[in-house]
Amino acid sequence: MQPEPVRRASAERAVEVHRPTPIPPSVVVQPAPLVPVQPGAVLAVASVVLPDGQIVTGYAIDHAQPAPAAHRPAVSRTAVNLALGGVGFLAVCGGLLLLTSFITALTAFITQLIILAAVIFGGWIAVQVLGLGSRGGATVNIRKATFKRNHFHG
Repeated sequence: MQPEPVRRASAERAVEVHRPTPIPPSVVVQPAPLVPVQPGAVLAVASVVLPDGQIVTGYAIDHAQPAPAAHRPAVSRTAVNLALGGVGFLAVCGGLLLLTSFITALTAFITQLIILAAVIFGGWIAVQVLGLGSRGGATVNIRKATFKRNHFHG
C-alpha cells in the first residue's frame, strides 16, 4: 500500500513528492547480487514509467546466471531406440511380404513347367504307344522269337 503523493503547485511546473513506505521487520528482504564493475565504467541509469504514471529510476542490474545444467538431449534415448526398432520391424515385415510373394510366384512357375512337360511328354508317349506314326509292323526279337503285328512267328 503506497500513500498518495503530496503535490505542490509551483509557477513553472508541478512537483511530486513521494514518501517511501517503510518495510516492516517481518518481511525478509533478499539483497540484490553485487555486479562487478570495471574501473572507470559508468552504469546507465534507466527510468521506467509505471502504468499508474509513476516514474521509477535506477541502475540496470544484470541477474546472476545459474550454472548450466548437464546437457540433456531434447528426445530421450529410449524413445529413439523404440522408433528405430519400429522402423526396422516395418522393413523386415516388408521384406518378408516380398519373400512370400516371390516363393508363391516361383511355386506357380514350377507347377506350370511340370504341367507343360507332362503334356508334351504324355503326348509323345501316346504317339509311341498307340502307334499313330506308321502303318508298318514293328519287329521285336525276344529270345529268338519274332513278334510282328501282334502275331507270333516262331
